[in-house]
Amino acid sequence: MRLTLDRIRRFTCPPDKAQAFLRDLIAPGLGIRATAGSKSYIFQSKLKDGRTVRITIGDWHTLDIDQAREAARQLQVVVDQGKDPRQEKRKQTAEAVAQLERDRLTQAPALEAWAHYIHARRHHWGEAHIACHEDAAKPGGEPRPRGRKGLTQPGILRTLLEQPLSQLRAPTIETWLKAEAAVRPTRARLAYSILRAFLNWCAETDEYRDQVDPTACTTKAVQQELPKKKARKDALLREQLAAWFQEVQRLHSPVVSAYLQGVLLTGARPGELCILKWDDVDFQWNSLTLRDKVEGDRTIPLTPYFAALLRNLKARNETPPRQPTRLKKGHQEEAAAAAPWKPSPWVFSSSQSATGWLQDPSNQHKQACRRAGIEHLTLHGLRRSFGSLAEWTETPAGVVAQIMGHKPSATAEKHYRVRPLDLLRMWHSKIEAWMLEQARLEQSAGSQAPAPRAVA
Repeated sequence: MRLTLDRIRRFTCPPDKAQAFLRDLIAPGLGIRATAGSKSYIFQSKLKDGRTVRITIGDWHTLDIDQAREAARQLQVVVDQGKDPRQEKRKQTAEAVAQLERDRLTQAPALEAWAHYIHARRHHWGEAHIACHEDAAKPGGEPRPRGRKGLTQPGILRTLLEQPLSQLRAPTIETWLKAEAAVRPTRARLAYSILRAFLNWCAETDEYRDQVDPTACTTKAVQQELPKKKARKDALLREQLAAWFQEVQRLHSPVVSAYLQGVLLTGARPGELCILKWDDVDFQWNSLTLRDKVEGDRTIPLTPYFAALLRNLKARNETPPRQPTRLKKGHQEEAAAAAPWKPSPWVFSSSQSATGWLQDPSNQHKQACRRAGIEHLTLHGLRRSFGSLAEWTETPAGVVAQIMGHKPSATAEKHYRVRPLDLLRMWHSKIEAWMLEQARLEQSAGSQAPAPRAVA
C-alpha cells in the first residue's frame, strides 16, 4: 500500500511474531519493518544471482517518507547494475577512510615517516649509524650532560622533518643546506646524505610515494650548495709523541687515559674500543677481539704496554667501592635496598653513561692536546697516526692494514696472505716499542708488562 505517516504510526508487530513488514506501493523495494520495540525503513530486493539483499535505511522518526523513497530508488539503481549495495557501501567507506588517511599524511610532519623509516631499516644498521640518525632528528631543549650550562640544540634535520613530506622540495632543501653549510659543513654533508637516503626510501614505499619528491636532493641548485668533501689529514708527528703521552697520562680519569693510548697503540676505530668487553681480552694469549664493521670481528695482538694499562683497569674494575663506616638511618635503608655491586663487563666503563661504556672522550682529548700544544687532532686522527707512524718501523703495509681492520686491496692480500696472530704480534710490538721510545718511555723487564717509567 502507499505509505503514509498515519499508516506507519498505526502499524505494529503482532505479539506472536518477531517482526512484520509493510511494503510501499510507490518506491520499489521500500518498506517498514516493525519489531517489538522499533520501526525503521528498509530496502529489500533480489540480485541477479537470486540472492535477497535487505538493508536498513533509517528510523522512521528521523527520516520522512520522501527521503526514504529517494534512498530506496538509489539502492535499486545499484541493484539494477548487478552490484550488491552492501559491498558498494563497504568500498565507499574504505575509500573514504583511505582518503582521510592520505589527507592526514599530507598534513602530518615528516617525523612520522622518519620514525617508520628507522624502524624498517634498523636491522640493517649498526649502533653508530642508528645513533647518528637519532641525533640528526632529536628535538633538543634538554639539559646538557655532565653539568654543562644551557640546553641542547635540535638535531640538524629537525627543522626539515617538522614539515610535511610534501613540502620537502628542492627550494626548501637548498635553503636549509646553504644555512647549515655556512656553520657546520661536515655535519651538513653527512645530514644531506642521510636525508637523501630517507627520501629515496619514501619514494619506494607505497604509503609515502605520492607525497615525496625523490629528485629534491639531486637538483643542480642543491648540489651547488653541497660542501666539498675534504679528507682529514690530522695525525701525530714523531716529535709530538712525547708531549702527547705526557699530557694524556696526566688526565684525571685513568679509563680515558688508557682508552686514548689504546686508540693510538692499536689503530682501532674509536667506537670499536669503546664497546670492548673483558670477555674479549685474553691476557693468556695476549689478544683482543674487536667488533669490526667490515668483517664482523677481528682479533689483534695485545701488546705489552697496552696489556699493562688494561691490567691496571681490570684491577680497578674488580675493586668494590668503599662504603662509609657510618650511615644515617635513611641511608642505611637505601644501601640495603640497592642492588649488590658487581664489576662492569666493559673495559672502558663509565658510571655516568646510560650504556655503561665510555661514550665520547673528545673533550678530555682536546684538553690534553691543548696543553701539549697540538692542534686539531681528533680521535680518528689517533687511528690515522698509527698507520702513518708505523711506516717508521718499515712494517709491511698489509700487516698494518690487517691490524687496523682495513679491507684487503689486492688479490694477493685477499687470497695469498694468511698472517697468524704471532706474526702480527711481532710487528705490532715493534710499532709499540718504537712509539714508546719516541715518547721517551720504556717498559721494565719482567714476565708481565709493568707500567712505564720515564727515561732520563
